[in-house]
Amino acid sequence: MLSELILFTIFLYITIGLFGITIGSFLNVCIYRIPKKENIATTRSHCMECNTQLKWYDLVPLFSWLFLRGKCRYCRTKISIQYPLVELANGIGYVWIFWVNGFNFISILYCLCLSALLALSVIDLRTFEIPVGFNIFILVLGIVRAIYDYEHIVTYLIGMVCVSGFLFLLFLLTGGRGIGGGDIKLMAAAGLLIGWQNIIIALFVGCILGSIIHISLMIILKKERMLAFGPYLSLGIFLAILYGKPLFDWYIGLIVG
Repeated sequence: MLSELILFTIFLYITIGLFGITIGSFLNVCIYRIPKKENIATTRSHCMECNTQLKWYDLVPLFSWLFLRGKCRYCRTKISIQYPLVELANGIGYVWIFWVNGFNFISILYCLCLSALLALSVIDLRTFEIPVGFNIFILVLGIVRAIYDYEHIVTYLIGMVCVSGFLFLLFLLTGGRGIGGGDIKLMAAAGLLIGWQNIIIALFVGCILGSIIHISLMIILKKERMLAFGPYLSLGIFLAILYGKPLFDWYIGLIVG
């Protein structure tokens, strides 16, 4: 009986991971087409170099890229490693969320949020803009969470304004040079989803990671000073989803202690 339960659990995690990888394939479509204002639903997948319409066996998430050795089957143009990385990251993230948070409805909301965070992060890195549609999507997830856990709705409402309000004030004081409007909207939407404690942790983690990583990239790779903050905030949100409470308790312990 115990062995059957273990096998079923393993099967469940594998299924979740494969589903996450599949969703990751759709995220790549969003990452490429949304900045170009292309339709993400009706336009058939095609090679971006030779424009050849791709067959179903060219579109198997992760495995097609590996089988084709990262090249288009038809024109042999190299396909960015971004595609398998996004798919794999989304699959691993889904499994990670369910592993930490358990098999429940909230984990589903968190997984959907992760997918939005992944896509907007790549787009922000490329364009220094966060498409508003992703923030609206996360906001809808937050509304669903607040309704589902209505007994603690104040926690989510405070989460929506506590960090985003601070960032908006920074936006006003710096004339828009200190923070982007997309980042403010992202933290408002995510705050409604994960609550005030977690969104504060997300901001701290995002700021720390952004400072360390971006300064390192400026020194090592001579990157420009302009910072795409969305990816770091997104990573902070993801880590807050997973470990927000222990991180918050640890931080409060440092202050009180």
